[in-house]
Amino acid sequence: MITILLLSVAGAVIAAIVGTFWYSNATPMGKIHMKFLGFDKLSPEEQKRKMEEAKPMMPKMYAGQMILSFLTSFAVVFVVIQSLHNGLSLWLALAFPIFSWLCYMVPIIGSGVLWSNTDRSIAWPRFISDALSNLVIVILVGLLASLFA
Repeated sequence: MITILLLSVAGAVIAAIVGTFWYSNATPMGKIHMKFLGFDKLSPEEQKRKMEEAKPMMPKMYAGQMILSFLTSFAVVFVVIQSLHNGLSLWLALAFPIFSWLCYMVPIIGSGVLWSNTDRSIAWPRFISDALSNLVIVILVGLLASLFA
């Protein structure tokens, strides 16, 4: 169980790294995210001011995201390790987390985009970006877990 918990913490760190890169300004997904946040309509000075205003809340927001990422990682790590211990191949062990992503995460992300105040011109790109970000995390955490099964 200690291995599962430690790998879940590592998975939360992987999620933070992927999210930081995925939503950075250097990627097309980051540009979609900034447009969703309305930063594309702000001057560079206003963007800087908004970022400064948000800094005091960041530790709490990152802590909350790490807890949520830990929960996702725990589920993926547990399923993959138990599946591999029970003789399934890696691809079958990864199939359950991937199907969980498809059947649970994707509809929740889609509902969030559908019912939010998202600019309709970026609704589909945002949905695809957010869904794929989560798929990448699920696969990476599953592969990490497989190394220690």
